[in-house]
Amino acid sequence: MELRHLRYFVAVAEDRHFGRAAARLHVTQSTLSTQVKALEHEVGGPVFVRTSRRVELTEAGELLLVEARRTLRQADRALDIARQSVRGETGAVRIGFSGIAVLEGGLATDLRRFHLAHPRVELHVSELPPAAQVQGLREGSLDVGYSPDNGLGDVGDLVVRRGLRTTLSIAVRHDHPLAAAASLSLADLAGENLVVYAADEDDDSVLDRLGTEQWAGVHRVTGTLGALVLASAGAGVAVVPTATERIGLPDLVYRPLRDMAADVEVVTLSRPDELAGAVRAFVSSWGRTAVQVRRSAAEAADTRRGHRRCG
Repeated sequence: MELRHLRYFVAVAEDRHFGRAAARLHVTQSTLSTQVKALEHEVGGPVFVRTSRRVELTEAGELLLVEARRTLRQADRALDIARQSVRGETGAVRIGFSGIAVLEGGLATDLRRFHLAHPRVELHVSELPPAAQVQGLREGSLDVGYSPDNGLGDVGDLVVRRGLRTTLSIAVRHDHPLAAAASLSLADLAGENLVVYAADEDDDSVLDRLGTEQWAGVHRVTGTLGALVLASAGAGVAVVPTATERIGLPDLVYRPLRDMAADVEVVTLSRPDELAGAVRAFVSSWGRTAVQVRRSAAEAADTRRGHRRCG
């Protein structure tokens, strides 16, 4: 028995006429009769009593009609659910992020926009260092990642999209001598204990950007809050993304780091050839955002030019 047998049977049962049912189904009457006979063969007896004027259901037909309608509704529901998944309207997206992705605002913006467009998709977020995000994507326990570009290692098997950049600042205890300066240079930090973000104990990506100044010591931490706590405690001066200044801790001040090109870029990570509809929809929303950001920047430039002309 196939679903089309049930659909043909239900159409005849509802119209009580083979000709009208065939027209509704867009098949010939002979084709419809053949399919109904095949169904009756499966049942083992007639489901219709045919008269010269109309078609009546047998007792078996009456019982079959109830179950056939139920089966067809369930089949349609199953197909609809599968289609919703393919379109990214249902399912879940598992997101790994580093603290800087929250502070610079990109992650919250992306989640808000996606949730409004796909309210039935579950969003699961986990704060993870870069190396753990890469591992999760490769193992399948994570779908997308938001990470600083330092500490990622080799990610040639993943899709990396460039994101927002933020400069570096120094977080220092308020009574530290360096806190009196309006801004700091790398030379000012010579001889200090540095607190830097690191993906693991062997990650020197931030130190490599800072150059070859002679530090008294280096504390490597895998989280933004850990760096700030050590700086607030006076255990060192923390090199942090400027966006971190949004976190206010007691006894901690921030000073801009000048005279250097080092900065941090937040990148997004995903797998190539993603199959899950919800994940594909989430990733595709990044492209739309990039277009909107570029368009907004162009409009802002036009506005500034207009102001200058008016002035």
